[in-house]
Amino acid sequence: MSDKNCTKHRVVVLGAGYAGAYVAGTLARRLAPVGVQITVVNAEPEFVQRLRLHQLAAGQQIEAPQLADVFAGTGIRLRLARVTAVDPARRVASVAGTDGGGEVGYDTLVYALGSHGADHGVPGVAEHAFDVAGRPSALRLRERLNALDARGRGGNVRVVGDGLTGIETATEIAESRPGLSVTLIARGALGAPLSDGARDHLRLTCDRLGITILEHTRVEAVEATRLLCADGTDLPSDATVWTAGFAVAPIAAAAGLDVTGDGRIVVDRTMRSVSHPNVYAVGDSAHVIGDNGLVLPMSCASAGYTGRQATNAIVARLTGRTVKQTGLEYVGNHISLGRHDGILQMVDHEARAKPKYLGGRKAARIKAGILSMSLWTTSHPTFGLPTRRRRLTDTPEPNGGTATRPVGSGGAARG
Repeated sequence: MSDKNCTKHRVVVLGAGYAGAYVAGTLARRLAPVGVQITVVNAEPEFVQRLRLHQLAAGQQIEAPQLADVFAGTGIRLRLARVTAVDPARRVASVAGTDGGGEVGYDTLVYALGSHGADHGVPGVAEHAFDVAGRPSALRLRERLNALDARGRGGNVRVVGDGLTGIETATEIAESRPGLSVTLIARGALGAPLSDGARDHLRLTCDRLGITILEHTRVEAVEATRLLCADGTDLPSDATVWTAGFAVAPIAAAAGLDVTGDGRIVVDRTMRSVSHPNVYAVGDSAHVIGDNGLVLPMSCASAGYTGRQATNAIVARLTGRTVKQTGLEYVGNHISLGRHDGILQMVDHEARAKPKYLGGRKAARIKAGILSMSLWTTSHPTFGLPTRRRRLTDTPEPNGGTATRPVGSGGAARG
């Protein structure tokens, strides 16, 4: 199936995570539908709260709104399909879905396919380890933990990787399932990027939850019932959770877009691909230089910043206006340590942890509030819809933008 015969400017958003859903909803409320058709392509029918997948795996109920309901009344077309390729020369994305797949044509493409867990070439990770990078994989881990609890004799849960995801996963499982023995395996020192006080708070929390910490430990292979470490140690494991980093799909690289060594799309300050001007990248898929001169980390906050900048740029270029820059900041990390504890660690302009931090219940409440706000704003894309939406200019530019002469003032549609 293709949209080649569409007379409107076709904006296609690949992926409906935090970044993609935000961009699609915001474009729908800022652009008049008379001249634009917005299509979202996503592999799953639900909006996935990725930042709460460790809670889902631990056994908690996590809201997953249906994207059809989220986009109802916005004019956005939803295509439930998996993106398999992008052809910038023909301006189409190839997809595979229950309808047999096909192609989705675009004039402006927003690439928001996010990231997945990275195995770093470690043997056995794909076959034997669980992760919390996606909803299906988090549910598989949940089933495994349920089985361990059901047998009534405990079990060893090994969480490999002490980044934010690893810390949150280990503490969540330990708190929710006290009958299991949880080990957090760190390649270096636990919580190295945190301030001294925050590291102490993290260690005390792990002690309180009964989490065993193994530092300076490198896992070289994962087997069905054990881990093989570089120092020769064998660790028995009933459930191995791999949280040692993230990677992006090779789709952008295969399409010939300018990407970094890890496959992320290189963009300019407006989130526009430096090699293909009618392609924008947001969220984990984009290699973005922040306002501090450093690459923005893969995070929900970065998804918000890059999504906002891309939206402003697309609206401006399609309506013949000047593109305004929005902030691209990295201000800190919010870390949940179970449901009743947390760490709020701010960083300086060089992304180094500031000496002061906030820990305990207040930090946990702040993190919970941020997650709730993110879900609400994503689930209500029409909230605050302006009474007048911008009309597109009448002559598309060859590079996917538009000429600078508007064809009229904003429409009166609401949504």
